[in-house]
Amino acid sequence: MSERLQVKYKEEILPELVKELKLENSMSAPSIKKVSVNAGIGEFRESHDAVEAFKEEMTALLGQAPQERPAKKAISGFKLQKGDIVGISATLRGDKMWAFIDKLVNIVLPRVRDFRGLETTAFDEHGNYSIGLDDHTIFPEVNPNKVKESRPMQINIVTSAETKEASELLLRKLGFPLKKEK
Repeated sequence: MSERLQVKYKEEILPELVKELKLENSMSAPSIKKVSVNAGIGEFRESHDAVEAFKEEMTALLGQAPQERPAKKAISGFKLQKGDIVGISATLRGDKMWAFIDKLVNIVLPRVRDFRGLETTAFDEHGNYSIGLDDHTIFPEVNPNKVKESRPMQINIVTSAETKEASELLLRKLGFPLKKEK
């Protein structure tokens, strides 16, 4: 499954990008460098079993084990001590990155309730794109009947594009359902 999108990028999308962006060679065409996935643990951080179950779910949907993110300082209002695990994150590269993007575009985003496309305002000035999902149970690897509480997650797609327009063109060609600008 991962090779499908990667082969499509190399054989179809890359020549189209070179032609449409009027580039001299294919090495200067925009590509995806990495995908960073972050999720907060929230209130159930006191329950070691719940944290481990969430890490297992994230491992299944990412294809690799995520890293735990500890709190940098104590905040008494949130009953948070320095070193408590407050989130998990993973950086995907290579085949795992392509497999995750393929699954995100073709399986996960169509399953989002009342989905009308991704906003084009989520690009930063360097051409990177951020997606926020309210529920991690929309991934096919997660059994919603076994999940005690759904968790939001942040997905950041880091591209080699130097402009927002080049990055948007790349993501549209990869199949991201971006909204049309008015």
